[in-house]
Amino acid sequence: MDLGSNFAAKLEPFLLIAKSVKGAAAAKLIQDATSAPGVFVFSELLEFPNIQELGNNEQFAKHLSLLQLFAYKTYQDFSQHKDGFPQLNQAQITKLKHLSIVTLASARRILPYGELLKVLEMPNVRELEDLIIDAIYLDILRGKLDQKEGQLEVEYTMGRDLEPGKLESILSALQDWSSTTASVLATLDVKINDITKETTWRKARQVEYDSHLQAQLKEIVDKKERQNASRRAQVDRDHAPMDIDEPPLELAKGKNRKATQENNPKLRKRNKF
Repeated sequence: MDLGSNFAAKLEPFLLIAKSVKGAAAAKLIQDATSAPGVFVFSELLEFPNIQELGNNEQFAKHLSLLQLFAYKTYQDFSQHKDGFPQLNQAQITKLKHLSIVTLASARRILPYGELLKVLEMPNVRELEDLIIDAIYLDILRGKLDQKEGQLEVEYTMGRDLEPGKLESILSALQDWSSTTASVLATLDVKINDITKETTWRKARQVEYDSHLQAQLKEIVDKKERQNASRRAQVDRDHAPMDIDEPPLELAKGKNRKATQENNPKLRKRNKF
């Protein structure tokens, strides 16, 4: 569920009653709505003609101012002009302080304790932190307390009613934000294109380097293989058997015959006459 999405439903019973009340009853309705737990938006109640008529009644004009106070003003406004409003009960004071934190957070994300203590007229940090914790539980805002730095870090807040005459300033702020965002996006696009080009160039250089490296390695391997082949061939030549010339066949036969005669004396005697 989105932050504060049920606030309008909390106001619904008071809207039904507002259709048929005037004067004192309408003033009483405003007191009840601004005191009721979970009711933090009031613009629809302000739009009723019988509620607006209270501004023309001196007796109940302060009640209309009270409703406007809770719709889009702060505790500081009440503190500086207390005579312009009915006396507030404790529930109303606490709710108004919660809404004041929301207004402050709409301008800045970091809210120092010192500033909150001053504008909310809180007696000490402990009560201030309790107030903030209650606001978080009520789903008015999201954030965390930084006790070390003494500040509230706001993540998100509910939206308050828009005060009449403020629409133009809101639109102007949105236009400024849109222009700033467009400028930032354009700058980011340029940076992304530059990074893309740089990445493409680096990849091409890497491919070229890898190709050159592979060619160098292949040349070294081929040269090594040629050297090894040359060494093997030289070793084969060094260990090859030597060729020995054989004597002529006739000489070999004569030698063999003479050797036979020398070895066999009987053969020599038998051949004498």
